[in-house]
Amino acid sequence: MTEERTFLYDDTEHTDVRFISFMGEATRYDLAIIKTERYYGKAIVLNIQGNRFAIIGHDDLQEPGYLEHAFNLSEIEADELKEFLSEVI
Repeated sequence: MTEERTFLYDDTEHTDVRFISFMGEATRYDLAIIKTERYYGKAIVLNIQGNRFAIIGHDDLQEPGYLEHAFNLSEIEADELKEFLSEVI
């Protein structure tokens, strides 16, 4: 017996995806950055090696501890990622 699913939404959307890998002073970053019309213009940032992701906008980059928590990074690593993301999102 199958149950009916209740969908909250089921949309298809064209997105821009950028895959980028770079070496910081502290670690290597392998990212996928997805830009979409959803999430109020924020980007979905996936840390491929760390198996973590976050929806990030410029306002989030200014929040103390946001990147450290979202990606389980040290303060130094978060500063490197913040510098890069502020240029591309």
